[in-house]
Amino acid sequence: MTPLAPGARVRVRDDWPETRGPAHIRTPHYVRGREGVVVRHLGDFPNPEDLAFAREAAILPLYHVRFAPRHIWPSGVSADGLLVELFGPWLEAQR
Repeated sequence: MTPLAPGARVRVRDDWPETRGPAHIRTPHYVRGREGVVVRHLGDFPNPEDLAFAREAAILPLYHVRFAPRHIWPSGVSADGLLVELFGPWLEAQR
C-alpha cells in the first residue's frame, strides 16, 4: 500500500464488520462513509482488529485524518475540526 500524502482527500469505507460477527473495530461509526483530509502519516503498526483476537496482524499505516464538522454533524461550526486516527485499509483515496 502506497502511503497517503498529507493533504490527500479520502473517504472512510462505509463498512460494518461488526454486523457480520464478533469484531474489534477502531474506526468510529460516525466517520464511516465520510470524506476527510489526511493530516499526517503516524507510522506503521500491527492491525489492532486482529490483535484483539490474538490473530497474526498485518503491519498497517496509521493516519491522522481531519474532518470538517459539517460533514459529520449538521450543527458543526466551520472553524471547528475533528481529528481521528484511522488505519489505511479503511481509507479510499478521492480525486
